[in-house]
Amino acid sequence: MTADYTDYADKSQFTSSQPRHPRNPRLKTSLSFMHADHSHEHAPRRTRPAPVAPTPLSPVARQALSRRTFLRAAGATLALPWLESLLPSRASAAVTGAAAAMATPGGAPRRLICICTTLGIEAESIFPKTPGRAYEITPYLEPLKTLRDDFTLFSGVSHPEVDGGHSSEACFLTAAPHPRANSFRNSVSLDQWLIEQMPPETRFSHLALSTSPTQESLSVARSGVMLPSDFKPSEVFRRLFINGTPDEVAEQTRRLGEGRSIMDLMGDEARRLQRQVGKRDGERLDEYFTTVREVEQRLHKSQEWATKPKPSVNAKVPVDIPGTADFAGQTRLMFDLMQLALENDSTRVITFRIQGQQSVPIVPGVNEGWHNLSHHGKDPAKLDQLHKIELEQMRLFAAFIAKLKGTKEGGGTLLDHTSVLYGSNMGNASSHDTTNMPIIVAGGGFRHGQYLAYDRENNAPLPNLYVALARQQGLDVQKFASSKATSLPGFGGA
Repeated sequence: MTADYTDYADKSQFTSSQPRHPRNPRLKTSLSFMHADHSHEHAPRRTRPAPVAPTPLSPVARQALSRRTFLRAAGATLALPWLESLLPSRASAAVTGAAAAMATPGGAPRRLICICTTLGIEAESIFPKTPGRAYEITPYLEPLKTLRDDFTLFSGVSHPEVDGGHSSEACFLTAAPHPRANSFRNSVSLDQWLIEQMPPETRFSHLALSTSPTQESLSVARSGVMLPSDFKPSEVFRRLFINGTPDEVAEQTRRLGEGRSIMDLMGDEARRLQRQVGKRDGERLDEYFTTVREVEQRLHKSQEWATKPKPSVNAKVPVDIPGTADFAGQTRLMFDLMQLALENDSTRVITFRIQGQQSVPIVPGVNEGWHNLSHHGKDPAKLDQLHKIELEQMRLFAAFIAKLKGTKEGGGTLLDHTSVLYGSNMGNASSHDTTNMPIIVAGGGFRHGQYLAYDRENNAPLPNLYVALARQQGLDVQKFASSKATSLPGFGGA
């Protein structure tokens, strides 16, 4: 669920079934929840730790845990973390931090958008043969040729020690190593790390969006928990721009007040549980309790937002697209919503996961599933269809960048004030290779108009670029994840 200061549900129950992840048997899929005032939703996915001898709980403690209250308030979903001591009962916690206060010298806020397309981008169709500013336009760069001075293309970059093929999706913004390992534990994502640095100035600390109903996202809390995404454009629009009646606003304010007292109660329960469980579970509960304290702080701020009117826009509520085949239509709707949310300053941090599916995309000339085509093995017929899909992706991205550039703001444009990261977690999806990741950075006030090609055998650390993006937001930071420097050679601000 996207971070929303006005969305709240209480007294939920969970099911204990937790099937294996379809692409990584070591990962578990999200638990299912039934909320009192929400339809069937999913909690964030959590990686199962390496097996250790659990500390058994008393029957009373186990019963109390099974009746655990799940809350959604101030843009966070809170639940008991996965406990070895509890054996079959498992839950997850998703948290959000504070919204970043970012401003350009002219007073316009700085923003960050991070986009990942999870089935790769075919290298020979996007990377030019000549690096530098005089690079030739490749087939995939053709839709962006009129925006040449507004973006930089990178090759020869990757996350050190991030392997695992499709599992690397979870690490696109975290750079946490070895996602297929039994002991894998994810780390905080770039967007959530930025949000932690400064207090909230917008109604939504961030938006986590995707094209997939699985609600997987690019955003990961400091506890290592993936934050669930929004994938229905109509729901995103309503949360962003549709105000409630006076009675609904009053009810929301009352619920927020109740939420604060419930958070205090949850903190007491967490402290009691820490005295009953083993060391590993105690550490997990300590993380959980820290999350509770953070959300209590957010609740105080969110109560102010409950009574503030949402911005009005000259746009209709979008109609949701059923299924996953029309990825282009879904992507276009999300890009439109992202532009509206930034223009109205409803949020300044957005992640968007374009999830490749098994279904056959609605693209002329394509009659095979996207995932199957990504494993082309250099088959010309498969490559031809894959090129049609990926070229459509590049057209959609180019149209989005052009729209940001065409939106005037504070003596510049929305693109001038928004750093847009676009790429894939895999450099070669056909072989599940996670090196030589295709990366584009557009806008944000950087010096663009170039293709920076680094060593394809000894890749430059992509987290170096993430530090540069953070510093461009006005933050004095020196390191993120496995970074070795504060930027990549040849790339910098204007």
